[in-house]
Amino acid sequence: MSGTLFTHPDRNLGMELVRATEAAAIRAAPWIGRGEKNLADGAAVDAMRKFLGTVDFDGVVVIGEGEKDAAPMLYNGEHVGTGNGASFDIAVDPIDGTSLTATGRMNAVSVIAVSDRGTMYDPSAVFYMDKIVTGPEGKGVIDLSRPIGDNIRALAEAKGIPVAEMQIAVLDRPRHKQLIADIRAAGAGTRLLLDGDVAGGINAARPESRIDMCVGVGGTPEGIITACAVKALGGVIQGRLKPKDDAERQKALDAGHDLDRILDQDDLVTGDNTYFVATGVTDGALVAGVSRSKGMIRTESLVLRSHSGTRRRVIADHLESKWLDGDDGDGS
Repeated sequence: MSGTLFTHPDRNLGMELVRATEAAAIRAAPWIGRGEKNLADGAAVDAMRKFLGTVDFDGVVVIGEGEKDAAPMLYNGEHVGTGNGASFDIAVDPIDGTSLTATGRMNAVSVIAVSDRGTMYDPSAVFYMDKIVTGPEGKGVIDLSRPIGDNIRALAEAKGIPVAEMQIAVLDRPRHKQLIADIRAAGAGTRLLLDGDVAGGINAARPESRIDMCVGVGGTPEGIITACAVKALGGVIQGRLKPKDDAERQKALDAGHDLDRILDQDDLVTGDNTYFVATGVTDGALVAGVSRSKGMIRTESLVLRSHSGTRRRVIADHLESKWLDGDDGDGS
């Protein structure tokens, strides 16, 4: 028996976008552990922009690294790609975890998320969002408005495991002191993240991961990027905007945002054609980092697409000599 995707196969844009995250990760790798997060990020941005320019699509950066005057960042509103083909919203994070890269710690990744034009939520009014992410078992089970202990117990029951076996990922920040205490009081364990909000959320949604849930206040842009992946993984994300001060609260209200509304993956990214691509910069639970051996550079990437429900793990070996002295590889 054959389905629509077999009889009418279409292009998987993610397999072209992965070249851009690979390039960004390779260029950032020499800066691992050298304490220069801005130089690492700059190298990744330059490589990502160059490779995105070869992709046949009309991409508009909805979630970038700043405004146009902050170049060489991939700025909000920038058009990327050849301009040919379909139009897409694009979210980029050349390095999710610049501090992790600079200090040589785990879980830094290069990330691109894409969805059909006009489908990504505009996060510009509020930088932070309170979030909860789980795998498919969380559908109809978790509720961001409920206490964390209730959500942990409900998800444990849905997964058929004891609460004591639950592992909850949380960014290790002073703002999460009470949240961490509440998780532990509920009887679950914590996985404290130094950085890497996106990787934490995706690991919570992956069925093979030991992380059951990712919670806490993190970036709104990272929430939207995570939603692109969650839709491909069949998981759940809920978020609620969390202004950092009165000025940002007023800005959000002026923009028409309902600050009490709980947004899910279909609010953060409408439509069912999302791509998510991540390449490891440093080693982590999601993907391995860039490694060098015997004249080769190895990268590992995760490529997800919601429309087809495909999850690909791409391990690529790049001839190191092609990346020396400013060369950005052979383009393949």
